Amino acid sequence: MICLYSLFIAIISRMKAYLDIVKNVLENGKKVETRQGTTAYTIAGAMFEHDMSKGFPLLTTKKMPFRLISTELEFFINGITDKQWLLDRNNHIWDEWASPRKAPYGHDEVSKKRMFKERDLGPIYGFQWRHFNAKYENYDTDYTDKGVDQLKKLIEILRTNPRDRRMIVNAWNPIQLEEMGLPPCHYSFQVTTINGKLNLMWNQRSVDTMLGLPFNIASYALLLSLLAKEAGFQEGKLVGFLADVHLFENHVEGAKEQLSRNPEKYPLPKIETENWKSIFDWKAEDTKIINYQSYDRIPFEIAI
Repeated sequence: MICLYSLFIAIISRMKAYLDIVKNVLENGKKVETRQGTTAYTIAGAMFEHDMSKGFPLLTTKKMPFRLISTELEFFINGITDKQWLLDRNNHIWDEWASPRKAPYGHDEVSKKRMFKERDLGPIYGFQWRHFNAKYENYDTDYTDKGVDQLKKLIEILRTNPRDRRMIVNAWNPIQLEEMGLPPCHYSFQVTTINGKLNLMWNQRSVDTMLGLPFNIASYALLLSLLAKEAGFQEGKLVGFLADVHLFENHVEGAKEQLSRNPEKYPLPKIETENWKSIFDWKAEDTKIINYQSYDRIPFEIAI
């Protein structure tokens, strides 16, 4: 009886792992000024953990746009840096950012409009995944065989030496940070395999608890699923190591609303990926979210 009770509690705690982070920041966060000129409640360090066998970790306490998450991941996997690619797919996640060399960062309206119009994002996440440290020129430059293809190398090791503890992809490139539309918030990930299951751990320097973190969780869960499929493993554990975890002051009421919702009301969904050839041929529309039910959307303003 005690063992069954312990198992039930473990499942429940995993189901509400994200909400526990939100609660911790609200209760223990210190008010600090941010680079955006706003105030945020902040804690130093947190960890998110989820067993993928319990379902796909797409929040049910608010409605999540899976299509935006999957198209952004396709964007990263292919090393694309052209904002227009996302806009063509009705994805506006990166609208407010641009290459600082072409549209310098600023909070004034003139700078914001210039950043919005510029399509080049610079050598951001996916560029580093696929062409680490290649000389960056423009969004439409051909970078074939330039730089280090970290994602390809990771998959090669995963297939030939899956117990290797050096399967890491790093997006934090100090040499090119000033060329990026946004220095990577989630700056690296590592995969491990244990008893036929693939695990993914990611590191994140800056964590927008209410708006960004739910996207990060789902995005890395999807990446874990694709890598497991690529190399023939079962899905294991997803873990996020989170550093500066903050909740913007204008997000507080939305956070309280989310905490008032029951995370057990709806089961976690599943995903199914069709037309599989390889991760490098994968398209966002190949993966469908199955039986997703949730509470209504909670709007949170983006902070740039």
